[in-house]
Amino acid sequence: MAEVGHSPCSNLRNTYETSCQCQAPHEKLTIAQARLGTPVDRPVRVYADGIFDLFHSGHARALMQAKTLFPNSYLLVGVCSDDLTHKFKGFTVMNEAERYEALRHCRYVDEVIRDAPWTLTPEFLEKHKIDFVAHDDIPYSSAGSDDVYKHIKEAGMFVPTQRTEGISTSDIITRIVRDYDVYARRNLQRGYTAKELNVSFINEKKYRFQNQVDKMKEKVKNVEERSKEFVNRVEEKSHDLIQKWEEKSREFIGNFLELFGPDGAWKQMFQERSSRMLQALSPKQSPVSSPTRSRSPSRSPSPTFSWLPIKTSPPSSPKAASASISSMSEGDEDEK
Repeated sequence: MAEVGHSPCSNLRNTYETSCQCQAPHEKLTIAQARLGTPVDRPVRVYADGIFDLFHSGHARALMQAKTLFPNSYLLVGVCSDDLTHKFKGFTVMNEAERYEALRHCRYVDEVIRDAPWTLTPEFLEKHKIDFVAHDDIPYSSAGSDDVYKHIKEAGMFVPTQRTEGISTSDIITRIVRDYDVYARRNLQRGYTAKELNVSFINEKKYRFQNQVDKMKEKVKNVEERSKEFVNRVEEKSHDLIQKWEEKSREFIGNFLELFGPDGAWKQMFQERSSRMLQALSPKQSPVSSPTRSRSPSRSPSPTFSWLPIKTSPPSSPKAASASISSMSEGDEDEK
């Protein structure tokens, strides 16, 4: 709860009972005097009332405006009981004790008045020493009256506040009714019984089946998301592998061309080995100045093939054979 305004009655409040009787002398104030922050010996007592069912931000903003209307103010909030509310407005979601407790924890509220009247009487205003009543300026028709705040306005005690558009208790209830099946299924899933939710046997089975279908859809969705994530990872890895393979292939082709290309190292090495083999198979001739056996100047011996045997045809007759032998002996004598 927010701090209580500086007033003599603030010391009389306790945690659970928030109503009190102000003991300070009460003098009637005009709005002009209240806006100047006078009198200095007490705050301006502002009253705001309502049902405050399903307490929401629209309620809080209205109470904030009521609290800040004047420089020094004390905000009293009246809450109608269940009996009075059900009689003039209708059934509520929260009971009166829950509504009292919700307001007690609002930071702008200085005092909660329980079982507030539906129409403000002079006796009620005098009892709580109320200077001004804060409410939105839209005429509030109820209890056989076109505007329950008409006499407050005529007395010059009414101070208007602004409604917050887009949020109200009726809007919240409309959302719940519109999405009834969703909330019924959710509460069944959380452990509430069909009897507690006022759900028929057939609807209960239908809702439970729909819950199972939703669970299955959620599992399929999770599997699809994981599959997409896995595929994305595989694509990233494959892209990296392809890039690395391209780099390695370019490096391999460059090394291959450097080794086996037209001017590569392998061709030079092959040419060197080929020349060495040719030199080994056909060595150079001996130099002319090398010492040789002295030969007759008149006859030059056969240079290379002198050691090869000379093939001769066999003699056709004994006489021819003796003639060839004699010719060979004559030749040897000539050499000697």
